[in-house]
Amino acid sequence: MKLITWNVNGLRACVGKGNFLEFFLAEDADIFAVQETKLQEGQISLDLPGYTQYFNSAEKKGYSGVAVFTRHEPIAVTRGIGIAEHDREGRVLTLEFENFFFVAVYTPNSQDELRRLPYRCTWEDAFAAYLCALDAKKPVIACGDLNVAHAEIDLKRPKDNRMNAGFTDEERGKMSALLSRGFVDAFRALYPARLDAYTWWSFRMQARERNVGWRIDYFLLSERLRPCLRECTLRPDVYGSDHCPVVIEMEEPCG
Repeated sequence: MKLITWNVNGLRACVGKGNFLEFFLAEDADIFAVQETKLQEGQISLDLPGYTQYFNSAEKKGYSGVAVFTRHEPIAVTRGIGIAEHDREGRVLTLEFENFFFVAVYTPNSQDELRRLPYRCTWEDAFAAYLCALDAKKPVIACGDLNVAHAEIDLKRPKDNRMNAGFTDEERGKMSALLSRGFVDAFRALYPARLDAYTWWSFRMQARERNVGWRIDYFLLSERLRPCLRECTLRPDVYGSDHCPVVIEMEEPCG
């Protein structure tokens, strides 16, 4: 089973550049999640033969949003986490399958001067509770842009970015707390010491060409799915966004 997540930083823009469909069709994934779609449902028409398309869009136009394209028909689809305060921005989309939940997420950014950090922390607690409630029913595969570099190894210049958005003690602590509740970072489970492995680069100062980046896009698995994991690959060779795709291959959960 191949699963992919990619923050496309505007789905229409990524499609228009020619990058999205070329990569999507070549990869032939079972389930493909995207974040930061920046559109309302119905504002794009994608020809993806064999896939069913699901969207969760923000109330605010041109902002946030997630989508999932799947070859496998889900039992149920849930938009949001059931808390109105957190569900206006189209950040979570859950597909329930027979043996697992698939959750696409786009975590709020704490923004300049950390002006949204208090809300971010509240959101983190609510999202963690949501994942744990799902995990109590069946295993969870969660993926997306979590807007945090968890450890110093996950960004090029940790000392320079200490307490900047995405690398605050609070954000990193929330990630640690979530993992401690029964989840595994798929990439670090396979490659605990790999350096210079990033998924996002600033558009400034040729950061991507110099690989001055951050790893902020993840697959998180319920711990009991760890034996199913076969590979997790970051794809910096794929352009079209300031993020790159993350691909995992795993045996399909069987109960």
